[in-house]
Parts: sequence; C-alpha cells; structure tokens
Amino acid sequence: MTLKLALPDTAASKIEYSLVGTPIERPKEVPEFSRIAYAAAHVVSDPARDHNPWQESAIDWEATIAFRRHLWSLGFKIAEAMDTSQRGMGLNWSGARELISRSLAESRTVAGADLACGAGTDQLAAADARSLDDVIKAYEEQFAFVEKHGGRAVMMASRALARSAVSAGDYEKVYGRILSQAKDRVVLHWLGDMFDPNLAGYWGASDFGPALESVIRIIEANKDKVEGIKISLLDNEKEVILRRRLPDGVLCFTGDDFNYADMIEGDGEHYSHALLGIFDAVAPSASKGLAALARNDLSTFREVLHPTVALSRKIFETPTQFYKAGVVFLAWLNGHQNHFSMPAGMQSARGILHYAEVFRLADQANVLDRPELAVARMRHLVGAYGVE
Repeated sequence: MTLKLALPDTAASKIEYSLVGTPIERPKEVPEFSRIAYAAAHVVSDPARDHNPWQESAIDWEATIAFRRHLWSLGFKIAEAMDTSQRGMGLNWSGARELISRSLAESRTVAGADLACGAGTDQLAAADARSLDDVIKAYEEQFAFVEKHGGRAVMMASRALARSAVSAGDYEKVYGRILSQAKDRVVLHWLGDMFDPNLAGYWGASDFGPALESVIRIIEANKDKVEGIKISLLDNEKEVILRRRLPDGVLCFTGDDFNYADMIEGDGEHYSHALLGIFDAVAPSASKGLAALARNDLSTFREVLHPTVALSRKIFETPTQFYKAGVVFLAWLNGHQNHFSMPAGMQSARGILHYAEVFRLADQANVLDRPELAVARMRHLVGAYGVE
C-alpha cells in the first residue's frame, strides 16, 4: 500500500504527497571504508526536564549515547561535541564536558569504536577575551579535559580568537602553542562564517587566498602534530586547492555538505576524507556508499550517495547555522528519539515549508528508515501548523 499524507507547499496550500522511497538495508557486520569517515553527531534533548530550554540544556543521555552506538554500528568514527551537537548554540562547555566523558566511556565498551572530541574556547565569552593568552588558556583547559579522559582532539575554531586576533601571526602563535603541547595528532577545523558569522575573518584574512596561506604556514610548522584539517566553506574549488597544498601525511577532511560525494570520490589524483554533519542524518546511505567505494564499486557509491546531496543542500541552506534542526528532525522521523525538541528551542529555527521539503527529499533519497512512523510523525507536525 502506498503511503500518503498532506504536506504544505510553497503556495501556502497543501498537496497530497505519495512516498516513493525504499529504506536502505543495514549491514550484517560493521563495514570497512577506504576513507576515514567521521559523523558529527547531534544531542537529544529531554523535553520533560527542559524547563528553561533557551538557557539550560537538559540532555537525554540514554538516547544521545544510543545514537552514537547506531553510528558506530554503521562503520563511522564520531566527531563528538562539535557544532552538530549545538556546541555554542544550546550546548555549553559544561554540557560538552559531560558529553565527551560519557561518549569516551561508552566507546570503550564497543569493539572498534573511535571518536575525536571538539576542543575549543567556548567557556570564554568572546567579549571577555582580553589577550591571546586568555584564548590559549581556554584552549589548554579543553585539550587537557579531552586528553585526561583518553580522547583525541579536534581543534575547533574559536570565536574568542576571531575577536582578539589582529593578524595572521596571532593565529600562528595560538595554534603553534596548542599544537606543540597536544598529546596526539590533532584535526584542525576551518569553519566558514556561513556556519558561524562570529568567525568572519578567521586565520587573519577575509579573502580565501591569504587565509589559505596562513593555514598552510600553521600546518607546515606543526605537521607532526596535525592529522588533518576539516574545511567547511561549502565551496568545492577551495577544498581542492587546499588539499593539493597539504604536506605529505596531512589529510583533508571534507566538511562540504553541498559537494561531499564528489569530494570523497576524488578526481583521480586526490580525494578527501570526511567529517560531516550530514552523515548523522543519512548514516545508512553513507555507510553503504562508503563500503561500496572501498570495493571500487563506484556505480553503487554514486547511486546511493548522490541522491542524498539534494537533501543535504536543503538542510544546510541559508542561514546555514540552523542546519542542526533538519538533522534532528530526521532523527525524530526515523525513531531515534521520541520527540522533536532541541536544546535552545532550535527546532523553531526552520519553518514548516522547510521541513516539508526535507521530508520529501529524504523520502526520494531513501533516507526514511521507517516510512510508516515517519508519516505518522509528519502528520502530527504539519497538523500543529494547521495542515489537516
């Protein structure tokens, strides 16, 4: 029987939509990939305890950790406590500390589980940073916490550094100090201002060319401590330029949620590994596609992964920083949590027309794992917006 439901359309009326997708089958065992693939994972709110949701994060730890087990079972590494977990947009450093410690502890109970943890400066309000030393101390505190609990760090971009630095040399000083002290090799995070407007001018330059030169100087001076760099500029040409400039042994991780399929496949000479928020939302598809790529089955890789790109571009549309709402929306539709409630009320960051289009694209990309449940939950949501 074909599943149908009424959805609002862009004309502010409603249309009847018939589902066409087929859920992706789960692998019988944890697959192996030929690319390093980090899924940046979301957190699950607990609306029963979230009495002041705009100011206090009440996390449902059982559901949050269960989702990490879901990602590990599909072959992913996890990028923990990153921007997909609403870091700095609903999840503060106190909540991130607990998330990191719980996830690291859980990883030790799951064979083959791996993760890297975001270390930034978000315990220091950007306006309170009086000097570069303040920024360095904030980074040191978070790196020390991650390493104390047995974790490896992703060095997150810092709003405090963006506000305090006056030159590329200031970035080189801060990154050089932190990387020289790091216990393990670190993944750097180049996050564009479309994800966070407070990061405009990062690396000491507004234009890509000078910013790239600053990044390359930092990496070359510390290449023994840099595993790789994630670039999230939503511009595949800039990513290609960066990965061609990286020293041997330093990896490029695509954070391009608009062009990830092409970046991961590569151009025959270079390719990107991945650290992506969209992997949270399309994990079964991405897992199947990456496993096919490892077998050199490009046909299956493209067939499975390319349809998810249109969905990702919708989820990450401007204002891009609100993409977390679409990620959690799909987790709710697919039964990974029993509500659509996010820290800081982030679910309100997108409107019902956005969610209706995400629903349609998810179906067409075979991303709705439990179609009957997804339809039932979507009916409830559109009903709340007056679509009977």
